[in-house]
Amino acid sequence: MSATPTQQTADIRNAAPSRAGRPLEFLSFTLGQEEYGIDIQKVQELRGYDAVTRIANAPEYIKGVVNLRGIIVPIIDMRIKFQLGAPTYDQFTVVIVLNIGGRVVGMVVDSVSDVITLSAEQIKPAPEMGAVLDTDYLIGLGTLDERMLILVDIDKLMSSDEMGLIEKAAA
Repeated sequence: MSATPTQQTADIRNAAPSRAGRPLEFLSFTLGQEEYGIDIQKVQELRGYDAVTRIANAPEYIKGVVNLRGIIVPIIDMRIKFQLGAPTYDQFTVVIVLNIGGRVVGMVVDSVSDVITLSAEQIKPAPEMGAVLDTDYLIGLGTLDERMLILVDIDKLMSSDEMGLIEKAAA
């Protein structure tokens, strides 16, 4: 049984980080030609891409680890994770350092644009995309003027079984 658009909107509002009806802020970043957004409250800092120490037998999308002020941080290349072609690393490449459930993780993106404020009405349900992108990891699509952001539920993505990076919160 499929959810009605009203149910989908309610589900999105429940999935989106709730701040008592206040607008939500997302850090926007690009991967290839697409623009994505993640909850700004999960972002610890932004860094340029530096060389990483490879870990034997790690999945291809885990580029390796870096030492960030005494903390060993796994670095995930989101272009590889989302199967968006071969990554290139240049002066625009950014590592978004996230703090998720007390665990620090870095994710490599092509570039970071800005912080976008969206109201719940500007967040639309993500269409079913089949095997291309697992919509379990999407909050929805954020619309702002002519821009459309793919809003990623970074908590769900980083705590997924396949990533195995963050322990799931006890239910």
